[in-house]
Amino acid sequence: MSSMKKLVHSCHCMGSRFCSWVRPRAARLLRLCRDSISWLSRFLLFHVHPFWIQLGYYLAVSLVGYLVLKATAQDSSELRHRDLDLFFTSVSATTASSMSTVEMEELSRAQLLVMIVLMLLSGEVFTSLLELQLLRLKLLKQSRIDEQAERPSGFINCIELGIPSSAQRVDSNQPNEAKAASVRNHHISNKLKYDATTSLSQIVLGYILVFHVLGTGLIALYVNLDRDAKQVLERKGLRADLFSVFTMVSTFASCGFVPINEGMAAFRSSPGLLLILIPQLLAGNTLYAPCLHIAVRALEKAAARRKEFVDALRNGREVGFFHLMGSVRCRYICLTALGFVTIQLVLFCGLEWRSEIMSGLSPYQKLVCSLFQVVNSRYAGESVFDISMVSPAVLVLFLMMMYLPPYTSFAPEKYHQEVALGRPTGNAVHHQSRTLEGYFTLSQISYLVICVIGVCITERRPMADDPLNFSTLNVAIEVISAYGNVGFSAGYSCERRLKAEGYCKDASYGFVGRWSKTGKLIIVVIMFFGKLSKFSKRGGKAWDLS
Repeated sequence: MSSMKKLVHSCHCMGSRFCSWVRPRAARLLRLCRDSISWLSRFLLFHVHPFWIQLGYYLAVSLVGYLVLKATAQDSSELRHRDLDLFFTSVSATTASSMSTVEMEELSRAQLLVMIVLMLLSGEVFTSLLELQLLRLKLLKQSRIDEQAERPSGFINCIELGIPSSAQRVDSNQPNEAKAASVRNHHISNKLKYDATTSLSQIVLGYILVFHVLGTGLIALYVNLDRDAKQVLERKGLRADLFSVFTMVSTFASCGFVPINEGMAAFRSSPGLLLILIPQLLAGNTLYAPCLHIAVRALEKAAARRKEFVDALRNGREVGFFHLMGSVRCRYICLTALGFVTIQLVLFCGLEWRSEIMSGLSPYQKLVCSLFQVVNSRYAGESVFDISMVSPAVLVLFLMMMYLPPYTSFAPEKYHQEVALGRPTGNAVHHQSRTLEGYFTLSQISYLVICVIGVCITERRPMADDPLNFSTLNVAIEVISAYGNVGFSAGYSCERRLKAEGYCKDASYGFVGRWSKTGKLIIVVIMFFGKLSKFSKRGGKAWDLS
């Protein structure tokens, strides 16, 4: 018994010594990790351009999505071994492009759930929420840096302690007093901006939740009540709840994926479903800024003009949040979007009303389907018609719509002159344009022309053998659609082949699915470029075309 006590005592002593040896080292390791994370976050926030942060985010999400899609593929599925197509699909979902090289019904239920997560992470509204979180972190760290800058000052410490110092009696120290007051005012400004950013984060989060919950409920309700839509899902063996969540997330993120091969063309006879999706399309991208402005205004009035909401309205752009705009700019964006939709709808209906793509539809269904199609031409890509059968004049108009940024607006020249007063002029602009990047950066349309030429080179053999499918117009549609993160595609038809050689099977995926590996990789690069195109808006300024 005594030997057992000695053994227990010795074990206890050894354990105590081990703990006393490990505890300080573990504390130092944790402190080192905390300091390293703090330094890395400070470096990323203050010294790394937002372009590289966002590019790293999309690349990381795409790679993780590819690995998870591959891991969740069914063992018997051929898709499990098509690595490039899986990676292409992940990039397409992450960039909200809906460019497709696989048929959606090839994906398993687990892969559809992965696609939902990828599309949710890629939406413009969700990424703006992440930007707000980074802004909050940056303002918080800046406030802490300001506090650390205040501490060494004896004058500030004396004021905080309530002790009169010699600095208060010596006139020669007045500049120090002014500097301290400036630091305090800057700290207050950062505090107000931090509160405004926090309020905006809460508003955007509520915006996402309201639209997703309400939209999913409406889609599920309609699908269960509409006989035609219900029969489509039963024929495909797809659950209504999965379809509702997938379609809502895809629509709000302006991605355009639909979990059936035919896409929204299968629901042409369900105009109610299309009308439910149209507001989600607009609120998730083109009209996000006006809707956010209305939401902030409404909450400001409901909260009895709280300081945070007022500051959010006035300083949204000052703190670096691109999507919060003034009422005048939001009004112009709404009017311009309405004008674009009207022009497209008139031209589309005028040229396609009696065409083959409208066959079997009632006048009301034709009107709703046409409206749905033209609204999707800007950043959504869900299609109810075969794009390859649409008139060339309409396709050219679609090309322009896909190229335009979401917040394109037409405003009087006087408005632009007033806005320009707040921008850097004179030497500041001259200094910005003298950078190496300013000299050699091309315009966005120049990059697209280069990409179209590159695809025509990589696909030159099928363009010679199969000119109807591999036409230059179809290639341009695919490239500009990938750049605009839209997803429109002319597709591929075996009937349009001039040489009916070999086995050919029509597939529901996009035209890019028939391209070579090099052509697909070019589209991958274009999708990333289009997602980050806001960083290259000032490209090509060195060119003088006068």
